[in-house]
Formats: sequence, structure tokens, C-alpha cells
Amino acid sequence: MDKSVKRAYLQIHLAVLLFGLTAILGDLIKVSALSIVWWRVLLTSASFLFLVNFKHLKSIPRPVLFRLFGVGALIALHWLTFYGSIKYANASIALVCLATTSFLTSIFEPLILKQKFKSYEVMIGLIIIPGMWLIVSDLETDMMLGVYIGLTSALLATIFSILNKKYIDQIETKSMALVEMFSSFLTMSLMLPFYLKYSTEVQFWMDGRDWIYMGILVLGCTTLAFLLNLESLKHLSAFTSNLIINLEPVYGIILAMLILNEHRELNTNFYIGVVVILTSVFLHPFLKKKFDK
Repeated sequence: MDKSVKRAYLQIHLAVLLFGLTAILGDLIKVSALSIVWWRVLLTSASFLFLVNFKHLKSIPRPVLFRLFGVGALIALHWLTFYGSIKYANASIALVCLATTSFLTSIFEPLILKQKFKSYEVMIGLIIIPGMWLIVSDLETDMMLGVYIGLTSALLATIFSILNKKYIDQIETKSMALVEMFSSFLTMSLMLPFYLKYSTEVQFWMDGRDWIYMGILVLGCTTLAFLLNLESLKHLSAFTSNLIINLEPVYGIILAMLILNEHRELNTNFYIGVVVILTSVFLHPFLKKKFDK
């Protein structure tokens, strides 16, 4: 195997591991979900300022710029609901809900991009239903709200990922990321006054340990993970990269067991359901490769 390909495998696995770590950090940071997202998008936007070529940024057509701002707002809402799911349930449940994006993509991608439905994708997606039923069947009532919020997060992630596909080949990637992060920051800033006024949980400023976790979340799990993923795509096929990216919930749940001891909160049905859902997730790229030929 070529050295550059080996390096690419290492880069993408590290990126996916860092993506999985975001859920753990969201649980460890003690402020609210909205506060986490506001700080994350603010600091991530600042980090991308040092990476962007401003000539590329200025070349983005204004109509496309406005659409990217809309996508950025969806990203903000996705992260808000993702961390909300962690706060109301736990990191493992939020990650499993996020794994349903494969099924949701099979439904919404043809609708948004005006493509034909692929029956095998819908059939694979249907496997997720009994998996989710096993997961929620024995959950405590107060965790169910976390499941609903997590599924909303997965839907938002599906939609913004599909919309990004329309522009990824037209716009320099780092410029796109900066625009979307800045839009996410504006979206969260518009929501912030209402949160501070009406929320009973008004802790917004982080303490010393939270700042350390936030630094890892921004620089490691967002900026570095993004760049590693981008670099690996130069040497790996789309099939290989998608297959490895599907490991995110696996890495995340393992980290949740090791760091947060969440296995004590969850029963056997949860893990059987996880296996069912991840089976459908991993089947998808193999069948896609076969049927698309």
C-alpha cells in the first residue's frame, strides 16, 4: 500500500474518532446546549479565518452566499438539537439517533435533488425501525425526550448534508466552511437573548475545565477533524471514506462507555438495537456500490 494511502487511512480514522468525541465533550461541558453551540461556532469561525483564502471567499456568487447562510443556520440547529439530546438523554443515545441519517438521506435526497428513489436504500433504511424500537422500548420516560430531539438532529444533519452536496464542487471548501460557521454563529446569537430571558438554566459562561473541553471540541473535533477528513479524501475513494465515516457512532459509543460509564445506564436491548442500526448503516455503501454499477 502506498505511503500516502496509509497516511490517508490514519487521517480519516483520526478524524472520525474526533467526530465521535464531540458527543462526549458535549456531556462533559456543564453549560446548556445553546451555550455550547454558541461558543463552538464563534471559536470555530475564528479558527477558519487563519485558513481561508479571501480571494476564494470574495468569488462566491451572492445568491450562493445567501444559500450557504441558510445551510449554516441548519447546521446551528443540528448542533443545538444534538447537544440537547445529550443533555436530556445521554451521548450514546444521541449518537445512535444520528446513525439514522442513512435512512433519512434515502428519503430526502431524491426529493431535494429531484432524483429517482433507490428502492434498496429505502429497504435498508427500514431495518432501522426495529433497531430504534429495541432502543426505546425500555428507556426511562425522561430519556424519551432526548430520543425525539436526537432524531430531529439527525433530520437536520441529513438536510444540510444534501444541500452541501450541491455546492461542494463549485466552492472552495474552507471558504464554504467559514461562511456556514459564521452563519451558525449569527443564528445562535439571534436566539441567545430569548434564551437568557426565558430559560431557567442561565449558566452561559464556562468555568476553567469547561474551557479546556471547549478548546478540544473547537480545535480538535471541528477544525483539525475537518482538515484531516479533507486531506484524506485526496487519496481515498468516496466508497472507502463513507464506510469509515460510518464508524462515528461506534467510536462515540465506545468512548461513552470508557469515559462516561454510560453502559451502566443502558440495557441489553439498547445494544442489540445499536447492532441492528449499524448493520443497516454498513450495508448501505456496499449495496450502493453494487447497484450503482
